[in-house]
Amino acid sequence: MGLTACALLALPASSALAGDGGIGTGGGGGGGGGGTVPGGEAKLVNGQAIAPADAPAKVQRAIDAANNIVKGKDYCMGGGHRRWKSKCYDCSGTVSYALGKYGARVLDAPLPSGSFRSWGKRGKGKWMTVYYDSGHMFLKIAGLRLDTSQTAGKGPGWSENVRAGFANVPKSSARHWKNL
Repeated sequence: MGLTACALLALPASSALAGDGGIGTGGGGGGGGGGTVPGGEAKLVNGQAIAPADAPAKVQRAIDAANNIVKGKDYCMGGGHRRWKSKCYDCSGTVSYALGKYGARVLDAPLPSGSFRSWGKRGKGKWMTVYYDSGHMFLKIAGLRLDTSQTAGKGPGWSENVRAGFANVPKSSARHWKNL
């Protein structure tokens, strides 16, 4: 998908911002296997991300959840906006899934891309950063890119090419959740 494939939707965020939520044991969201690799960087193995052992539980859950929708879910405009589980996902639906109910648990409901402009805190996070411009967004988690572009296939996927297409985006186009 090109950078304009994910339309910027300007829907209100309402009460979609969540509190910290519970901290689990990491990797317990199902699908990705729950295993970790030593250190602080995720590894990409056969299209799936393996969470770093040093990452907080929320980060490990986000990676595990994202693994549930990569490889097998198609791209579709608006996919993943009405409910967490969908037959297809767009860029903000993909990011929402990783950050939501089945992942990091820092969203109460899926958000359209425009609502991420005021989500969390401005700037890069230590473990997870949402990047957006006027027509696309993606999530960097523990050194890997979760996206619907710059990835193999036609839907959500992982890439090691973290800043491709976003090299000149202002720092204000990066958001993170609290100390993550």
